[in-house]
Amino acid sequence: MNEKSWSERVAHLSRLAIGCLSLTLNAPLSAQTPPTEPSDSTAAATSAATAAPGPTPGAVTPAPRLGPGSEAVTGSGVPTYKLLRYDEDYSYLKDPDRRTDFWDPIKYIPIGDREDWYVSFGAQLRPWFQFYNNFDFGTTPGPNAFLTQRYLFHGDFHFGPNIRFFGQLVSGLENGRIGGPLPDIDENVFDAHQAFLDLVQHFGENDTLTWRLGRQEMLYGSGRLIDVREGVNLRRSFDAARLLFRLGDWSVDGFWSKPVLNRPGVFDDIPYPNLSLWGVYAVRPLAWLPDGHTDLYYLGYENTHATFDKATPELSTGYELRNSLGTRMWGHPMPWEYDVEAIWQFGRFGRGSIEAGAIASATRYNFDELPLRPRVGLVADITSGDRNPRSPNLQTFNPMFPTGAYLNLANPIGPANFIQLHPTTDVRFGDKVTLLAEWAFVWRESVDDGIYGPFVGPPIRTGQLSRNPFVGSSPSVTLTWNATRHITILASYVHFFAGPFLKETPPGKDMDYVAFWVDYTF
Repeated sequence: MNEKSWSERVAHLSRLAIGCLSLTLNAPLSAQTPPTEPSDSTAAATSAATAAPGPTPGAVTPAPRLGPGSEAVTGSGVPTYKLLRYDEDYSYLKDPDRRTDFWDPIKYIPIGDREDWYVSFGAQLRPWFQFYNNFDFGTTPGPNAFLTQRYLFHGDFHFGPNIRFFGQLVSGLENGRIGGPLPDIDENVFDAHQAFLDLVQHFGENDTLTWRLGRQEMLYGSGRLIDVREGVNLRRSFDAARLLFRLGDWSVDGFWSKPVLNRPGVFDDIPYPNLSLWGVYAVRPLAWLPDGHTDLYYLGYENTHATFDKATPELSTGYELRNSLGTRMWGHPMPWEYDVEAIWQFGRFGRGSIEAGAIASATRYNFDELPLRPRVGLVADITSGDRNPRSPNLQTFNPMFPTGAYLNLANPIGPANFIQLHPTTDVRFGDKVTLLAEWAFVWRESVDDGIYGPFVGPPIRTGQLSRNPFVGSSPSVTLTWNATRHITILASYVHFFAGPFLKETPPGKDMDYVAFWVDYTF
């Protein structure tokens, strides 16, 4: 069997498997008593960390977000709100005595006479001041200060333990960026960011099968391949059909989806016409590792008009069908935290074949007994690059839909043809203030390939004008203040020292970046 027919058959079989699994939902939804409310007397303060009733988050797993911008993006205060707002559970607020927060009255509003019929409302407001000097290493030279604003409003409607609807509206605005808003990530005046229906089948006390259909955010594992993209103004969502299984120790998701293209108008967002994503993602504990867990997954990706760094236009652009097989092992056996992932990719691009891969790791040690409770970590990544720009075959790794702040909040480059060594350290002033310092060192994995942006797409610099692998280094400092349960204030400074590769493929200027935001969430 040749490469072309093999990759097409794998993609086709995965679609068929997901379609066949969906037929199991033809069985009637079983009656089930509502899940037991939290018994901890402090549940009112920590409700956002409780798993949602009925539908489970499936194969979404917590990860030690040890990389740059991790504390800055997610915050570290307790209690906190979840990165996926649809995972929050406020059913315990049916008891009026437990409503202690200003916003609690809108977190549980009964629908009719049944306690398990209710609606919960929430929102996020985030004005974000940004300043660049020499954006994109001087492609936009000189200083540029601008403001982005994000407004998210959601309603979570529960109709017993078996039926649920979640909807979220978004407004994203940009003012002052030279050249105008960046497509897909800066501006979306008003649109439906999420709108999905859950239908749940219960098996016994804890096992569930959930059909989730509609526009939705997706986050898997460490976010290296599929993430909500919190570190830019507009988050990412997908038009998707998903099956979420929770069976004993296993969480397994199957899905087919198209990413949503954020457009600048009103109710004009559409699925990307050229992109599709499908797959199966499974998670379970590992007893032989300290606090061990493992992720196992297959992901299929299609881009009908992909571009990579090749010698001729004919070789550079073509149809991309890519299959990813991966595994991840992670845990938090304090004081250690670890996250190690390996990915193999195969398929076809244009008239050639794809053979690519990545190894990524993040480790951290917590010195909780010392003053300021310092934490020291190291992120180390290798993703493959193309070996021959004159060959139709392709070895460039594609991270598909990664986190929005992979290197740091300045977001200068993405993890394709990429080697990174990235030490981090942070200290904590009480429970509310964190100071994070980090320094990323970046090389090209292959000197025959260029460098790519944070969300792939065409290369931002060709690799055919320089044989030097060193791209540069980027120190940064980020201060995060979780002032209250609802308010997070962040300030960050990033510098990028342009290395020989950038200087030999001009413009190759050093870059500065400053960020300041105030996030209000309820």
